[in-house]
Amino acid sequence: MKPQPLRTTVIGSYPFPGWLEFACQNLGQFGDADRAEMVDDAVAIAVKDQLDAGLDVITDGEQTRLDFNLSFYGFIEGIELESAPPRRFGPPAHDQRGKHKVIGELRAPRGLGAVEDFERLKRTAQSAIGNQQSAITLKASVPGPYTLSGRLLPNEQYKNRWELTEALLPLVRGELEALVRAGCTEICVDEPSMSCYAHREDPTRFVNIFNRTVEAVAEKCHLSTHLCFGNYKGRAVGPRRYAPMFPAFLELHVDEIHVEMASREFAELEVIAEIAKRHIAAVGIVDVKSYYIETPEDIATRVRACLKHAPPEKLAFAPDCGLSQTARWAAKQKLASMVAGVAQVRALI
Repeated sequence: MKPQPLRTTVIGSYPFPGWLEFACQNLGQFGDADRAEMVDDAVAIAVKDQLDAGLDVITDGEQTRLDFNLSFYGFIEGIELESAPPRRFGPPAHDQRGKHKVIGELRAPRGLGAVEDFERLKRTAQSAIGNQQSAITLKASVPGPYTLSGRLLPNEQYKNRWELTEALLPLVRGELEALVRAGCTEICVDEPSMSCYAHREDPTRFVNIFNRTVEAVAEKCHLSTHLCFGNYKGRAVGPRRYAPMFPAFLELHVDEIHVEMASREFAELEVIAEIAKRHIAAVGIVDVKSYYIETPEDIATRVRACLKHAPPEKLAFAPDCGLSQTARWAAKQKLASMVAGVAQVRALI
């Protein structure tokens, strides 16, 4: 894929419409056909909002996933899902997300569901934009095996998180291969746990795991990864510093590395210069954890700051993280401002 200067993209998730939030709390009242219709309608809304914003790259908004990561457990055999969170009251935080027992061999004979999601996205995009679809890139997102292992409890068969990761690795790799066979040309492999814990683990070990996961699809699609510090209810879970990850993460076999900058007041912005020597640097330029709505002028100023470190063909722009934890009214405005601000600068280069 020829680099597109200053292209605008998203990480993956998008807010659920309010009616879908309600429906998810009452799924037992709906039939299979009702649920299928709801998903189709929700994806159509997410696609329309992204197209209205003018993005170069869109996703299905992960409207089939109650969580970007945990929803995949429903496709994996050998997991007993916990029925209740460990803490229900007090300020929302990561310790309200429970862990699940592993009760057998981890297998995914039906795949992980990402191919079905991508096929739905293709149909929806074709319906929405018709012959103009070639101008829009469709992106799929899949969590990597280390992140996917994070809410599983080790047992006698898988004694620690590393062994769980190795068991999950071929399942994720198979899903990536299936996506490419289905015609997906852009995939984001989300490994936020790697960036959250790089300060205390060997980052070269993370790189090895990641590269083995993507080895079958590297150079067969536009491959990206998102280095995030956590965004559950707008809250981080790790020290928000990129220094522990680099230079090791420059060895990731990807075309694009996304870093969150807006919520961190663009601290360590100079890291994009190093990224741009080998990859496209995708910069998080709107803060999904804030309800301040960036103006196009704010965005243009931030883009110009990035251009001091990397050339336009090695830069892309996105929100800091997925938008699922942001109210839809704000997400729509933030995306529109992001595209408008990037367009102001793009028109002058």
